[in-house]
Amino acid sequence: MVVESTQTPFSQFLRSSTSEVHERAHGSAYMTELLAGRLRTEEYALLAAQLYFVYSALEAASDTLADDPVARPFVIDELRRVPGLVADLEFLMGPEWESRIEALPATRQYTERLREVAESWPGGYVAHHYTRYLGDLAGGQVVRSVLQRSYGITGPGSLFYDFAHVGNPAAFRRRYRAALDSAPFDAQERERVRDETLRAFEYNIAVLEELAAAI
Repeated sequence: MVVESTQTPFSQFLRSSTSEVHERAHGSAYMTELLAGRLRTEEYALLAAQLYFVYSALEAASDTLADDPVARPFVIDELRRVPGLVADLEFLMGPEWESRIEALPATRQYTERLREVAESWPGGYVAHHYTRYLGDLAGGQVVRSVLQRSYGITGPGSLFYDFAHVGNPAAFRRRYRAALDSAPFDAQERERVRDETLRAFEYNIAVLEELAAAI
């Protein structure tokens, strides 16, 4: 196997390596319906519920790895999504929302993998962190606009997509890319993290496919 050179900035390497699978996730049947404004509110709430399980696992991993030298630059409190998701689910499903949500099989597999890498591999945590947060910071703004325009959802119900705490999004993305580029990964570890990033996208696609089957 030819090992990837470390001369290419790691952020650029990750972005180019995952462009195809990223497009597949964005073009999923569920996201197509959501972005077209064709879902019922309760069908959108299904997505918020699955994201709650995913981000609960991811942010628990952040707590576990907060002192790890590899993971520490990516443990960014301003990014935390669980508080917004809790408010969104209470708005969308009522005060008893916790008793009304259930993780899909694909979501359970996803969160199990998140817990596994949190316990054994900080580079894997970085892969999942990158896949979720940077994707939601960018594409999530499109979803937020659609929620406001097509579903009449502003404030609670769309707080997951509110990244006001990170400040200027473009400046934050530069900061994040710099953290990726300075991560202490040799060529083999870069490829390993790349492979886990691809795996993370596949977990997300599987969740979206199960959501599409549920609507």
